Amino acid sequence: MSGCNEERVNREVRRKRRAVGVAMGREPADLVLKHASYVNVFTGEILTADIAAAEGLIAGVGSYSGREERDCTGKLVLPGFLDAHIHLESSLVAPAEFVRAVLPHGTTTVVTDPHEIANVMGADGIAYMLQATEGLPVDVRFMLPSCVPATPLDESGAALGREDLDGFYSHPRVQGLAEMMNFVGVLAGVESVLEKLAAADLAGRRIDGHAPDLADGGLNAYIAAGVRSDHECHDLKDAIAKLERGQYIMIREGTAARNLEALVPLLNEKYGSRCLLCTDDKHPGDLLKTGHIDAIIRRAVALGADPMAAVRAATLNAAQYFGLHDRGAVAPGYLADLVIVDDFQSFQVEAVYRKGVLAAEYGAAKPFPVPAVEPRLTERARHTFRVGTLTAEDFCSDSPLGVVGMVDGEITTVDRGRAGKPDAARDILRAAVVERHKGTGHIGLGFLQGYGLKSGAVATSISHDSHNIIVVGAGEAECAAAANRVAELNGGIVVWNDGKPVAEVPLDIGGIMSGEPLEMVNEQLESAKAAAYALGVNRGIDPFMTLSFMALPVIPTLRLTTRGVFDVGKQDYV
Repeated sequence: MSGCNEERVNREVRRKRRAVGVAMGREPADLVLKHASYVNVFTGEILTADIAAAEGLIAGVGSYSGREERDCTGKLVLPGFLDAHIHLESSLVAPAEFVRAVLPHGTTTVVTDPHEIANVMGADGIAYMLQATEGLPVDVRFMLPSCVPATPLDESGAALGREDLDGFYSHPRVQGLAEMMNFVGVLAGVESVLEKLAAADLAGRRIDGHAPDLADGGLNAYIAAGVRSDHECHDLKDAIAKLERGQYIMIREGTAARNLEALVPLLNEKYGSRCLLCTDDKHPGDLLKTGHIDAIIRRAVALGADPMAAVRAATLNAAQYFGLHDRGAVAPGYLADLVIVDDFQSFQVEAVYRKGVLAAEYGAAKPFPVPAVEPRLTERARHTFRVGTLTAEDFCSDSPLGVVGMVDGEITTVDRGRAGKPDAARDILRAAVVERHKGTGHIGLGFLQGYGLKSGAVATSISHDSHNIIVVGAGEAECAAAANRVAELNGGIVVWNDGKPVAEVPLDIGGIMSGEPLEMVNEQLESAKAAAYALGVNRGIDPFMTLSFMALPVIPTLRLTTRGVFDVGKQDYV
């Protein structure tokens, strides 16, 4: 045995000896939650006992004393919550700020897919996020981006093949391969796609899915290729078809896509054990106002879900799915990641412990050090735009173009035919995606209906997943001005009207995140939303997050790319 391994074994022996000593009552615990009513996720009961923690582990439940004690009479104690699928970049802030926001809500583990920044920076983007999350009080686990670009149609800042991902599987916080959005490539047996699936399988890691409404033989083939989960189900029929074939369903309740109400009946005895909770994308305002996984549990219970099933979906189910067998339960030998709440109805989080140490209390996280990121990666992240000055002529078309119909509360779209020119009175708005990574000059043109803008323009460098500039406006000149301002900022969100920016949110980390505090970014974002709604934007959609998904050519029906309007079902331009 090497010296290094010997040292690790010795450390673990000391840890276990201490935990055993505490469990046996031979020595005091580091922490005891006294008189705790705790959720037993194995039996579905609420039991009462002292919970003793030592060396970051739960040593025992019973009667204990400790160096630190907290009276939990009348409170509920639950395992720390796990978000099964999120893109941290969607919070619009650096990872440390995201953690500061979610920790007070009981989240102690998140599983992130860094494909947003990977589409901008490639493997350097993954490295940036791994470094930026090292040692944070929320354990940030990674699924490697499977689709950079999302499809061959996208013009992203980088392309990641199997060989670019292989080296990351040795990282201790990498759990598997993230959402395989290119289900078309899977079904067609595309070699490069199957290579990524095979590599993840051979590494013994999970493969997440992304295949809304895929059915019958196509669904069989997709699962047979090794895809074990899906977070894109928006109705029970789709979800049950996937559950019956052995997939896990991640019930999503985020900012742009909210599927909980439709899927909450799954949280029952028949299906509940294979359900997880996730947010996917979460904007700052949602994090600050409604919360995180705690908000999903609270709403699920309000909608009639069995509270135990909701808690399991946020804890044990998710931990077991990802092979994180050291967490997800209040039981001996599990991590002392513990959440104290008042009751299942209001579900207000009082305190959060991470490995037995108080990490957040009464809505505020305890101070923690921000991880350092190597200067090379930091510098690269702040210089990602190569766009020339745009003019109104760049946004004009000589022939009718496809009209993408937006749907309130969803990121799916409908085909609204064709149009020859913008007509704000009929809610037919000029829309475009401007390539911004490599200076190609490519601009894909089309129209949006359902956005509602009456004048001006809205532009953002957040456009899933390639993160080119997407812009929508009442006219071509407004589109050009708004897009130019985004490039000047080195990324961000711009609301333009009357010849000037009336609101903007600078996002100088890869054009998708800000280095500023969450509260400041949220204030900027809320001002921008108000400005967008004042210009007529439909209040049934998020002005920026929903817009950002209009460029993602893996979700039905129509999408806008740098080459024009694309029909996802027909796999052709319209």
